[in-house]
Amino acid sequence: MLRRTYNRVISLAERPTAPLWLFGLAFAEASFFPIPPDALLIPMALAQPRAAFKFAAITTLGSVLGGALGYGIGYALFAKLAQPIINFYHYEAAFTAFQQKFAQYGVAVILIKGLTPIPYKIVTIAAGAAAFSFPLFMGASLITRGARFFLEAALLRKFGEPARNFIEKRLGLITGIIAAFIVAGFLVLKFA
Repeated sequence: MLRRTYNRVISLAERPTAPLWLFGLAFAEASFFPIPPDALLIPMALAQPRAAFKFAAITTLGSVLGGALGYGIGYALFAKLAQPIINFYHYEAAFTAFQQKFAQYGVAVILIKGLTPIPYKIVTIAAGAAAFSFPLFMGASLITRGARFFLEAALLRKFGEPARNFIEKRLGLITGIIAAFIVAGFLVLKFA
């Protein structure tokens, strides 16, 4: 089953509509969706290593624009929209702790959290709820999200075919490691 899913994602990553899906996923993840865009960026870059930087740019643009929506949710619609999203994902304690750190550290929080597997929607919504400077937020988001996705693209472009072969030979192990990182990210978020 895992092998079929992997092969399907790789084949979808090679389709002409894949960049649109990548943009949509990056946009949604930055404001309300739980799956990070890496889930599509990585197979797309593995399927087409020469286009890895193009895919990183699409992911960055989608994530930053989605971050603007997340900021808007936090700023204008916190009580009606953001609070239910935070409650749905059980991020209440993490969000309160984050707001306190955000007030103290501001742009450094955006830069650090944007590089981690911790859901970026928490950063975007908190920035809006804290009424953080929107231009500064957008600039920091562009830097941190771009750095993350372009670093991934550079690594996948350089090690594309060997990485693909490694993943295909050890798919179960790779999936387990990715799942462990996702769980660790949520645990850090919950207890940080």
